Order: sequence, then structure tokens, then C-alpha cells
Amino acid sequence: MAGFYEAIQNVQGIVYDIGTGSGILTTWSSPHANFIYSVEKDSKISKTTELFLKDLKNVSFIKEDARKIDFPQKADYILCEMLDTALIDEEQVPVLNSLLKYLNKNGKIIPNGVINGAEPIESKTEHICYYENQTPKHEVLGPLNIYSQYHFGKYIAPDANFKIKLNIAKDGLFNGIKITTFTLITPKIICGPTPMMNPPLIIPTEKLEVKTGDEVNLEIKYQMGGGLQTIKTRIDGIL
Repeated sequence: MAGFYEAIQNVQGIVYDIGTGSGILTTWSSPHANFIYSVEKDSKISKTTELFLKDLKNVSFIKEDARKIDFPQKADYILCEMLDTALIDEEQVPVLNSLLKYLNKNGKIIPNGVINGAEPIESKTEHICYYENQTPKHEVLGPLNIYSQYHFGKYIAPDANFKIKLNIAKDGLFNGIKITTFTLITPKIICGPTPMMNPPLIIPTEKLEVKTGDEVNLEIKYQMGGGLQTIKTRIDGIL
């Protein structure tokens, strides 16, 4: 949140806060922006947030899906903190894709983008899960491979399909990958995963005995914004 706070000190003009949640990013933006459209579609959250923001004179709170709104003004800044690991489970990508037509020519999006990396692991986890306190331990078998990077100022195809080369640095049973996402709040402010934002994602794969020096070719597919159930993996081969 400190990274977001620092970035928001530079906002100005017309601001959209999409998926505002508690409204904290809107309150930080209010002293700097001319006007803010603060949007939250969750009816349970919106009742509290509307009360929280009611005294801010330059804020219009909208209880609606942002993709259904005909905004009366284009945005100089779009805040959209619907982040999650590899952009799979939250609707960050489809929502921002729909809002690009409302972004002014020199407009900016906060966060600016993400970087995704994958590591080969030996894990006792047999289902897709986030790496948190209760997650069974795993052993990393090789270095992090950065396989994708996205910037939110242009259209992003939601259907992701990557072929990743995973170098093996330790003998073991390769049976999964760990995806780690780094958030570019701005091009100069980069945040790693935390338990509250983008914890690493453990994804089981086919089982394969590997040795130091091996290279595993893995194909992974998923739909950004489509949910964890869209994830599919396949081992292409081993060198």
C-alpha cells in the first residue's frame, strides 16, 4: 500500500478508481484530482464504501460493473487494483481492456503492469493453490524463469499460452511449478508478492524424474480473468 500511496501523489485531472473496495485509493486521490469516479459492483462492499466517501465533494460513487458504465468524461488516470497472481483469477485484464477507450491519449494506469515468473518445484500439493501459511512445503528445483510481462496501457489478449523452459538445478521429482508475480505500480515502483497481494501460485503438473542440468519444456494455458479452473499444463519434453 505504501507503493500505491507514493504513486497516487502524482495523479491529477479526471481519475477512475475501478473496483474501489474500501475506497482507500479514492481518499488518497481526492486531494490531487479534479474529479474521481469511484466504482464498486459488489453490493455488500458498496454500502460501507458509499458512506465512507460521502463527504468527498469531488467524488462520484457508482455501484455498477465498470464495463457497463458510459463515463461522461475521459480519464487522465485509471486506478485498478484488482490484482492477482498472473492475472488469472481477478478481472483486471478484461475490465481494463474495456476501459481503454476512456483513457486520454497521455493517460496513465496505476498499477502500470506485472511481471510473471515460474520455478520448477517438487511439491506435496495435488491441487492448484496459493502459497500461504497452510500450504504444504515444496522444494524449488531450479531458478525463476520470467515468462511474461504486461503493461496495462494497451489491449491484452486474455487467452494466455506460454511455452516455458525450466532449468533444473537439483535432482528430484518435478511435479509442479510456482508462479510469482511482481507488480509494477509505476515503472519505477516494483512490489513483490505478499500474503495479501499476489501470493505465489502452486500449479501441479505431470510427474517427471529430473536431474541437475536437465531442461524441462512446459506449456501452460489460462484465461486472464477466467479463474483458476482455466489453467492447463503439459510437459512438452525434457532435454
